[in-house]
Amino acid sequence: MIEGPFLNHRAAALALLNCDYRLTRKAGQFLGQIAVDSTSLSQSQCEWLAKLLDKAGLPSLAEGEPV
Repeated sequence: MIEGPFLNHRAAALALLNCDYRLTRKAGQFLGQIAVDSTSLSQSQCEWLAKLLDKAGLPSLAEGEPV
């Protein structure tokens, strides 16, 4: 079980890719992209990541995390 919020979007993406939660191809491609790219996420990307984390039962991003 993963404790606490994720410190950055790359760690959150890797956790989603490695958990048992079933992802769509589109979600997998999105997570693969943000896992290797340290640039900031757009507002819509940040919202999608938050939804994926919630659906998989994983912690959210840390408050104030520069996504």
